[in-house]
Amino acid sequence: MSETAGRTQERQQPELKRVMGPKLLLLFIVGDILGTGVYALTGQVAGEVGGAAWLPFLLAFVVATITAFSYLELVTKYPSAAGAALYTHKAFGIHLLTFVVAFMVMSSGITSASTASNAFAGFVSDGFGLGLPTGGDGRLLIALAFMALVALVNLRGVGESVKANVVLSLVELSGLLLVVFVGLWATTQGRADFSRVVVFESADDKSVFLAVTAATTLAFFAMVGFEDSVNMAEECKNPVRDFPRMMLTGLSITGAIYVLVAITAVALVPVGDLTDDAKGSALTQVVAAGAPNLPFDTIFPFIGMFAVANSALINMLMASRLLYGMANQGVLPRAFGQVHPFRRTPWVAILVTTAIAFALIVYVVRQSGTAEGTNAVALLGGTTSLLLLVVFTIVNIALLVLRRDRVDHEHFRTRTWLAVLGALTCAYLAGPWARSAEQQEQYVIAGALVALGVVLSFVTWLYNRSVRHRRIAFSDVSRLEDGIDDE
Repeated sequence: MSETAGRTQERQQPELKRVMGPKLLLLFIVGDILGTGVYALTGQVAGEVGGAAWLPFLLAFVVATITAFSYLELVTKYPSAAGAALYTHKAFGIHLLTFVVAFMVMSSGITSASTASNAFAGFVSDGFGLGLPTGGDGRLLIALAFMALVALVNLRGVGESVKANVVLSLVELSGLLLVVFVGLWATTQGRADFSRVVVFESADDKSVFLAVTAATTLAFFAMVGFEDSVNMAEECKNPVRDFPRMMLTGLSITGAIYVLVAITAVALVPVGDLTDDAKGSALTQVVAAGAPNLPFDTIFPFIGMFAVANSALINMLMASRLLYGMANQGVLPRAFGQVHPFRRTPWVAILVTTAIAFALIVYVVRQSGTAEGTNAVALLGGTTSLLLLVVFTIVNIALLVLRRDRVDHEHFRTRTWLAVLGALTCAYLAGPWARSAEQQEQYVIAGALVALGVVLSFVTWLYNRSVRHRRIAFSDVSRLEDGIDDE
């Protein structure tokens, strides 16, 4: 085939099939946001602020929605499946910054999946009545076994069907609606005490502002996921028209559900019990207290297992594919881009991301087992929020920079002051001043992950440079030999 014919064939490559209408896009966004966050962290958020646990979820919703406006302008302006890394590269053109953003997004997937694995271990303990303590070997082994199972499924290959994901997400949604309905039932039976929802309590006697801020950084983990939907832009029938309405509607639906779940939890169960892992996960306690004569409390842990398992698989799929993509671009070792000859899955990238997840799980479980340690789920969930808050700050700034770039089609346009506010709020929540002493460990984990990526990238750059030099030297020698032969 000639070079011209090859270029013609490349131009004739078909586009991704545009199958997502507004309803399917809405269900995808809602399903992407729902998951581990509210299932696993409601009790930890309540532990920071007491009965006012609904407030951090509300504030997290507001901050996420402000940044969503920036994503909406960018995804309708550049409807390509690349997300934050694409916007960063278009705005700044700095390869190192683009790489760091992409690696942080990948790392957030690993920390999110590790959070889910620890939450899964807690739901297993609840569902089978094992009574496994936080930081114990029992939970550690279950979390590691679960992550290994996720890796096996990932290695085998998963058909990434949007419709299948919607079905799975509806099951997750059913668990949260069950909590809300149990709360309504308990209210009619006189079991709910709504006076608790306006009582602020802080275990460390922090000021209201600092305690709410620390709780909001934790609750923010429950709102992430909306940014993943921009990767579906090329498969939407009309992304410019549908994305703004569906993303804002999806955020509103999930935000309302989270606030209702938080209010229900505090009204039915004392805050001290919600934060006590020995008595079971927070939401399992809620359904048991709200409907003690019905078997909801025995069913709910299994719904919780399903919800966090789905989140873990989705995030590890994303993380391994991002690592594979970066290896193929030559910014990480090429070995990470190897594909299994039979399963056609990026097996090296899967093993590497799973190994990182294993290390994180062991580290945080051991930390939570010490006297001064924090909850493993809260530590990993907070690290995920930290990584994405930094990414969101950069995306908001990228929007302001890209205002001077004109495109030849209509697109959504947000207010400039909203983008500025989004950058400021995300940057503030990403700072150490927004976290309690127990949450400072998140910077160690996030920093270690980013440092690992930068080191790997630097080693790859040195290797690629040496290879280029060897090729140039070999080419010079060949030309010299050819010249001698000619003589």
